[in-house]
Amino acid sequence: MSTQSVNTAGTAQNNPVEYRRVYVWELPVRLYHGVNAVCMVLLCVTGYLIGAPLKILYAPEAYQLYWFGWVRFIHFLCAFIWVFNFAYRIYWGFVGNKYASWRNFFPVTRKQWHEIKDVIKTDIFELKKHSDEVTVGHNSLAAFTYFIIFLAFLFQVVTGFALYSSMSTSALPRMFNFIVPIMGGDAGVRFWHHLFLWPFVVFIIIHVYLAFYHDYVEGRGTISAIVGGWKFNREKRDK
Repeated sequence: MSTQSVNTAGTAQNNPVEYRRVYVWELPVRLYHGVNAVCMVLLCVTGYLIGAPLKILYAPEAYQLYWFGWVRFIHFLCAFIWVFNFAYRIYWGFVGNKYASWRNFFPVTRKQWHEIKDVIKTDIFELKKHSDEVTVGHNSLAAFTYFIIFLAFLFQVVTGFALYSSMSTSALPRMFNFIVPIMGGDAGVRFWHHLFLWPFVVFIIIHVYLAFYHDYVEGRGTISAIVGGWKFNREKRDK
């Protein structure tokens, strides 16, 4: 783990604060995050348009109809990229540093559950101020939330490829053809696939808000770490 100490004025009273510069997010994690963010937004937008197309997208004119073809193509392309990107992230959870480890996403220790309750009190109900002792990587509530989103990823992959299997000869989509009769046919699969779009929309909004919120409140480089990988961990406060 790479660290570097930095002295700065970190309080409203201009008291110097000791920070430790920590390399948290490795390049593979940052690349995964960037690709995942782009794919998620495009999948949400194109998925919504496929489920409820605008008039211009299904008008009889050929040049307008072609736009709907592009919408479907972008959706399918992002789906394939998303799947392999997700598989890559699972792999990196076993070989990456401790901040990327798969163990972080399962709250199995008393300390993790205590942190979950602490974050709920701080971020959601605002019953207490932020503690100086803050997890450098994902806090336990965020990590567990990402695990739930990972499960939603898998559900969307299964139902999405199940829908695509009826019009594709590729091996990957055809692997999920058996899902269609289990869920009551294409209509049933399409209903659940479209319904699970909305948790991702809500997640994107909350995730972006909390990233800027923590960057502003904690001042530890939450936003810049997305690009550079470095965060700042408070070590001590001179009084």
